[in-house]
Amino acid sequence: MMTKEFASRIAATSQTGIEDLIPDPDNVTISFAGGLPDANLFPQAALADSFQRVLLKGTDNPLQYHNAKGYLPLRAYLQQQLADEGTPVDISQILLTQGAQQGLDLVAKLLLNKNDKIAIEAPTYIGGLAAFAAYEPDYLEIPMQADGLDVDLLEQLLSTNKIKFLYTIPNFQNPTGFVMSLAKRQKLIALAKKYDFIILEDDPYRHLRFAGEDLPALQALDDSGHVISLGSFSKVLAPGLRLGWLVTTPELLTEIRLLKDGSDLETPAIIQQAVTDYLTHNDFQAHWRKLQQDYRQHRDWMSAALTKYLPSGYQFSHPEGGFFLWLMGPADVNLDKLLREKIAPEDHVLYVPSTNLYAHKNVFNCARLSYAGTSQEQIERGIKMLCAALTPDLEFSE
Repeated sequence: MMTKEFASRIAATSQTGIEDLIPDPDNVTISFAGGLPDANLFPQAALADSFQRVLLKGTDNPLQYHNAKGYLPLRAYLQQQLADEGTPVDISQILLTQGAQQGLDLVAKLLLNKNDKIAIEAPTYIGGLAAFAAYEPDYLEIPMQADGLDVDLLEQLLSTNKIKFLYTIPNFQNPTGFVMSLAKRQKLIALAKKYDFIILEDDPYRHLRFAGEDLPALQALDDSGHVISLGSFSKVLAPGLRLGWLVTTPELLTEIRLLKDGSDLETPAIIQQAVTDYLTHNDFQAHWRKLQQDYRQHRDWMSAALTKYLPSGYQFSHPEGGFFLWLMGPADVNLDKLLREKIAPEDHVLYVPSTNLYAHKNVFNCARLSYAGTSQEQIERGIKMLCAALTPDLEFSE
């Protein structure tokens, strides 16, 4: 097929860089690029028991077709969990998805026509940009600050721009690790009411806080139906399950469910039922606590290595949870070019350059580093090589 026959959306979706997040495995590459959990913490044996019980003893037809809303006992579990966390919702407001990533696609499909405006954090999640790109929106990029997106600038832009939705990751933002303050959460809800736009709350790291104080979800603060919230088992259980959830008003959920029907009919029933069985037979909150301790240690390993090796002129964030550190370099550094020409091919170290984390691809001196899925030895060695590439005139002793 000649490329001129492709849909116009291909021009945008082919430039997101998301295909570089998870390279083919080899024995030399150290990757800080993909947001991969620590595989040592996957509850493999417990999940194997659950799959066996569901397949051999299950009574809810795990191999049969089911409807797109999702397995009722799992939606009931999530309803209770949300209520316990201060977000009471009706079970009719919960849709199970193939990861939170599918939720991003479904919301964009629901709301966007070509050239509609959306507001996004700058920088933001590369997978969010990839999901939205297929619907060809125009972006308003709202800079990130240490306590969340710049809501004052957002308010100024809303006075002259009509947006369909704002996309935010309020807890341990991907890629910066920043947390939106309570005051900004409250103001954002007020702005959504005043200017009548949807807030798309992507919250996969909520249960991975290892310092600081929990804050209410945006959906918990919303009393007017302006928030669509996404959650996921990928970061807290196992990403290979491809299981997440979407919560919104019954009216919006009906339309999103119809879109899901046309996309994949349903999230696999056997996965939903096995996860429900796992949650029934295991202490999931104890599992969260293990994750929190593990990722705190990983963050500390990477912070220590950066403190030891990073040259002057560079800074990095100190997140209280999640998977990522945000590396900020001098204005004249191009970490995208350096990755492609030196660090990836010669040093075999990977990260996500900031070029791929801004819709307008105009910031070159920053990078996302994931500490979650690498060992202490890999972090020490990879950060040492990365920093050596940033300071070619220096040599670090062993």
